[in-house]
Amino acid sequence: MKKLTSTDPETRSADQGAENIERLTALFPELVTEGPDGLAINVDMLKSLVGDKTVTDCDEKYGLNWHGKRRARQLALTPSTGTLRPCPDDSVDWDTTQNLMIEGDNLEVLKILQKSYAGKVKLIYIDPPYNTGGDFVYPDDFQDSIKNYLELTGQVEGGAKLSSNTEASGRFHTDWLNMMYPRLKLARDLLRRDGVIFISIDDGELSGLRLVLNELFGEENFLACFVWKSRQNKDNRTVTGASIDHEYVLCYGNSIRGADRDQSQYSNPDGDPRGDWASANMVGIATRDRRPNLHYDLINPDTGVNYGCPDMGWRYDQKTMSRLIAEDRILWPANPDGRPRRKAFLAELESDFTGFSTVIGDGVFTRDGTADIDSLFDVRVFSFPKPVKLLSSLVKQGSQDADIVLDFFAGSGTTAHAVMSQNAADGESRRYIVVQLPEPLDPENRDQKTASDYCDTLNRPRNIAELTKERLRRAGKKIKDENPLFAGDLGFRAYKLDSSNIRTWDPNHEDLDQTLLDSVEHLKPERTETDVLYELLLKLGLELCVPIEKRTLAGKEVHAAGGGVLMACLSESIGRDEVEALAVGVVEWHKALAPAGDTTCVFRDSALADDVTKTNMAAILEQHGIANVRSL
Repeated sequence: MKKLTSTDPETRSADQGAENIERLTALFPELVTEGPDGLAINVDMLKSLVGDKTVTDCDEKYGLNWHGKRRARQLALTPSTGTLRPCPDDSVDWDTTQNLMIEGDNLEVLKILQKSYAGKVKLIYIDPPYNTGGDFVYPDDFQDSIKNYLELTGQVEGGAKLSSNTEASGRFHTDWLNMMYPRLKLARDLLRRDGVIFISIDDGELSGLRLVLNELFGEENFLACFVWKSRQNKDNRTVTGASIDHEYVLCYGNSIRGADRDQSQYSNPDGDPRGDWASANMVGIATRDRRPNLHYDLINPDTGVNYGCPDMGWRYDQKTMSRLIAEDRILWPANPDGRPRRKAFLAELESDFTGFSTVIGDGVFTRDGTADIDSLFDVRVFSFPKPVKLLSSLVKQGSQDADIVLDFFAGSGTTAHAVMSQNAADGESRRYIVVQLPEPLDPENRDQKTASDYCDTLNRPRNIAELTKERLRRAGKKIKDENPLFAGDLGFRAYKLDSSNIRTWDPNHEDLDQTLLDSVEHLKPERTETDVLYELLLKLGLELCVPIEKRTLAGKEVHAAGGGVLMACLSESIGRDEVEALAVGVVEWHKALAPAGDTTCVFRDSALADDVTKTNMAAILEQHGIANVRSL
């Protein structure tokens, strides 16, 4: 039975760097060499394999470069040792919902989600900080990321301070790019092959963001730069004379849905057996010198009326036009000066969709986002949120039934609200995952006082994530009240980022005896069985909403997750005389579950009385096909 520790790969998030080296090794074994930290890639050999005759690692190339980019890339590749602790009391419909609201630093959360959600997200929408000179909440300048996160959010003493990212710092764009790059790199790995990503941005970082996305997602996957007229009225206070009335939404992926085709124009006034039709234009778009075959007189064979030829010709050549006439598809005007048109049949449309305009949110402005919040709260707890109607249109474009929608800059929670709203509108069952930093709210700050005071009325900690969760609770209730027949998912499971449940070796040099005694128990004493169970889900690559069953076997509680892919008994004591009955019970339940994949069975290491107990447990389980037996 293998004992799992905090340094084992199984207890950490996916090691992106190691996996990339493994892929390259499979393709080009000669690339692998030894470096100061283990296996490394011989960059010069890689260049020679692709025909590059130079052997320097500092080539000039097209793209965007900045100070700290290499380190930003490394941040994305560094595994996280954190976990997500379940918070049922903060949740809505915990037992049935498939939606997730995660409170934590999105960089760490994106790492932790890699094993369970890589390649599963259909749509990502984010509305990141626009880098307007405010305080930076994501410094990423630390070694122990979880410890820094807890300090940053006021959960432990230390009080990491933030400074304004002003242009005078000399690192205005660099700081923002260093914050965004690792998060986008990790987000790409979560996206499905047919997925799309939408990112709201303004003029300040549009050009840099576009180049970063070209690098990470591929320039060939650029779909559009949508423009949203966010301001309804002109800004007459501008010092430049220009009123900035718009924002952008960059989109990368393979394709989007397209706008719904207007079918109201189709009817069947003449009882045509081919069904509803609409009158369609037949005038061409080419001059005679360019397409002479499209320039000819069109004559009604029944009446002999000659309708001549338009200046730009006809849309079809004479052979095709003769076929349309024979099939009775031409609409001949009663007036000889009129233009013949054709019948376009609804049943023959290749798609129910037309192009989705790159000018989005017609008649939807920032004030509508404010109105969305005002309809849920008695006070103004968020400033300038995106409108639900705007994001619903993007949700509809990039996702459909049962797809996962991710937003790791959740803010006020508009994306999750939009997912629920769109599901209620079209009856589909999209799922959302939203991540929000529990950024502290300062009651002494005039801009934050209202929101901070409101947290007090809720008896909740003073941070933005608490307001996000409250918005989701109220939005779900409002949607249900407005759509009483809608039976879709309006709940969410809440989780909080924290350090691993597995105790790390952190010796107290002034009291080594006590340190050794404490290290006997590998699990932190303040953590619950549920905490440990959900960390196991993440480490084994199971989704956080998989069904979990619980049974009492031989007097011990045993959990089965994912239909038996994970079976865990976290009892604090398992004696020699209890091993056989417990193991047999696990085996019988495992057979009844008949999981599709290999099963991992986990026990608390300190619970097993001795090495004989461990050996007997592992032997019985392995004899019945459960080979992956682990202890914590």
